[in-house]
This record gives sequence, C-alpha cells and structure tokens, in this order.
Amino acid sequence: MESDKYANMDPDELRNLGEYDTIAFRTFSGAGSSFLAGTILGAITATWQDVPAVERNVALPALRKTGRIMGNYGLTFGAIGGIFAFTEAVAESVRGKKDVWNSALGGAAAGSILGLRAGKLPVGLGAAAALAACAVIVDAGGQTVRTPTGREYLPYPRTNPDL
Repeated sequence: MESDKYANMDPDELRNLGEYDTIAFRTFSGAGSSFLAGTILGAITATWQDVPAVERNVALPALRKTGRIMGNYGLTFGAIGGIFAFTEAVAESVRGKKDVWNSALGGAAAGSILGLRAGKLPVGLGAAAALAACAVIVDAGGQTVRTPTGREYLPYPRTNPDL
C-alpha cells in the first residue's frame, strides 16, 4: 500500500524526499515564496504611504502606485530568496555536504542583491555580511524557532491514541 511506504519513516526522512531537493525546485520555491511575502509587505507599505492626488484623465492613480510598490517589493524579495536558495543548493552540490557554510554563501549572495539595488558597495557588503550571519544563526539553531516536543502534528493521526 502507498500509505505504508511512509509509515516507518522518521520525520527527518520524510522531509528529504528526492524530487523536492533539486536545485531548480529549491530555487523556484525560494523565489516564489519570497515574491509572495514581498508582495504582501509591499501592499502593507503602500497603505502607509501618501496616496497620489487624483489627476484629470488618469485612471486609478492610487491603485497604480500600490501595484508598483507591491511589484518592486515582490521582485526584490523574490530575487533575494531565489539567489539564496540557488547559491545554497549549488554550494551543497559542489561541496557534497550540508552545513552552515552553504547557508553563509547563500546569505552573502542574497545580501549582494540589496547592494546592487542600492547601487552602493558598502551597502552590499554590509547586507551580505548581515544575511550570511542570519543564515548561519538559523542553521546553527536547527532551522526551527521552538524545541521539538516529539509529537507529530498531522491532519489525521496514523494511529488512534484513544484505543
């Protein structure tokens, strides 16, 4: 049975299913989720900014400005997430191991995107160092924000604990 295939796997093995660990999948999922997060943040930022004055013969100036801000934030975040995921995956593939150095390289590459966007080398170097440090801290902490309790939270339990 198909469901028995995953019954004896521990959670770490379940997270490492082959087709989800390719460079292309990791890059596109990182870029896509980051684009979505950036677009949402752009919408929030646009609500806090001044709405342009309504001009004659201009349709929906506030909506256009909001869309522009959302697009800018989305593309920036998408580029950062995509470059991070791509660099980390390529470093892991080339080096042949999963460790904090892959994340540090990904963070440095992602931070350089902010430097390119700002057009200033010091901003790029600072952002690269900051994002590399954040990536190393997250990796060193086990990539989680809470301690494991040993419980699995599945939509349907594998066995009924009441029986």
